Amino acid sequence: MDAEQIKHLRQSGPKPRPLRALLVLSRVSHLPTVWSNCLAGWWLGGGGNFAKLPLLFLGVSALYTGGMFLNDAFDADFDRQRRAERPIPSGAISLPAVWRWGSAWLGLGALCLIAVSKTTGALTLALLLCIIIYDATHKAVTASPWLMGLCRFWVYVIAGSAGAAGVNGGPVWCGVALAWYVAGRGYLAQHESSRGRVSYWPLAMLAAPIFFAMLINSAEYRIPAMWLSLMLALWIALCVRTIFQAGEANVGHIVSGLLAGIVFVDWLAVAPLMAEHQCPQWLNIAFLILFGATWLLQRFVPAA
Repeated sequence: MDAEQIKHLRQSGPKPRPLRALLVLSRVSHLPTVWSNCLAGWWLGGGGNFAKLPLLFLGVSALYTGGMFLNDAFDADFDRQRRAERPIPSGAISLPAVWRWGSAWLGLGALCLIAVSKTTGALTLALLLCIIIYDATHKAVTASPWLMGLCRFWVYVIAGSAGAAGVNGGPVWCGVALAWYVAGRGYLAQHESSRGRVSYWPLAMLAAPIFFAMLINSAEYRIPAMWLSLMLALWIALCVRTIFQAGEANVGHIVSGLLAGIVFVDWLAVAPLMAEHQCPQWLNIAFLILFGATWLLQRFVPAA
């Protein structure tokens, strides 16, 4: 599609809705998975410190939203050529406005997390750096899914720092497992704009949380981990089944489903605590609600 065709589409199409443009730019359907990350990381960090939770959730949500805005800002030229329906090339919002929105969200997120604690503030700088590097390079760097996974890793560690026990092996190792899962999803997403056969090898990365759960947990801790691992495995299989079927796989549908699966990864991370009855019932209900919220929001706002 050339520049003249894109211009014609802008002029002849329906008038863009600014509110929907903001929702699409923020990838609002991703946010329940970010809250799920915060919930799991915070609980693995010892829980408690309930007064810090509002700042933690608001800060990480703002950083994620800012990162999504800057993602489109950096991709503006690419989207003008290949994704004319995106908010910037469609004329729903200007590029300078997206830069301003993204920067403001990042600033708000950093201020909130700095207010949680000095440790949380220091870790926030690492997450900010990863977000900006990912946004600026993900179209040019083949290994960018690892940067995406690293961002989620830092969310776990930051959330753990807000817990009563602070950063420990729980948020770190579970964050590593999540990073592998997110990177695997990212490599599958790279096939979304192509019509070639989807590679199988990223599927092994999706199984990393299950591998870590079975490796780390033993005795009575393994039973709840096995149940949640089974739930996660079934969801992954349901999402990727079309890769093994005849015809062209719907990669967009696959990666959207795997995004919702992040909530199951987080639930699996805290599963061992159920063995000692350290995991309250409301936490299990919260993960179910967040999974449902992700799935529901994807019906109205695209995940990509």
